[in-house]
Amino acid sequence: MTPLDRLHPLIEPAPVPFWPPAPGWWLLAVALLLTLAAALRWYRRPAPAVDEPAQPAPLNDPGIDPVRLEALAELALMPRPYDGAPAGAWLAQLNALLKRICRNHYPNANSHTLNGRTWLAFLDNRCPAAGLTRWMILVEGVYRPECRLDDKAIQGLYQAVDTWIRKHA
Repeated sequence: MTPLDRLHPLIEPAPVPFWPPAPGWWLLAVALLLTLAAALRWYRRPAPAVDEPAQPAPLNDPGIDPVRLEALAELALMPRPYDGAPAGAWLAQLNALLKRICRNHYPNANSHTLNGRTWLAFLDNRCPAAGLTRWMILVEGVYRPECRLDDKAIQGLYQAVDTWIRKHA
């Protein structure tokens, strides 16, 4: 007899049942279903409402020139920094709009080189009714970090710029 004959016969492994899966597979199935449900919910969510841009206030003066009309429309569409939002960008937009108007209406005045009080004085010389010299924040606010205005100041400055655009010489 050989030593190999003394070995026990091979034992076949028992078949592993397909069902029920191990606990880890249950967790994976639940995670997969939750992911699928979240993806479907995200895909079927309603589209966010798009805010319509504010329309400019109707102009009562039919004889207003197209440049002023366009400037007033641009002014009306500028988003105002209400509720304590930073106002630096809005003030920069106002200044840029006023500079473009001045460059168009007063090409020889070199208004684009003015700044600070001289810029506000130039604006007030063209339209004293607007009273822009009292709005020093218009020229300083752009350079202040986190410049914020209250709602009353925003509305007052907006009205002053609107008046200047409508009535400047």
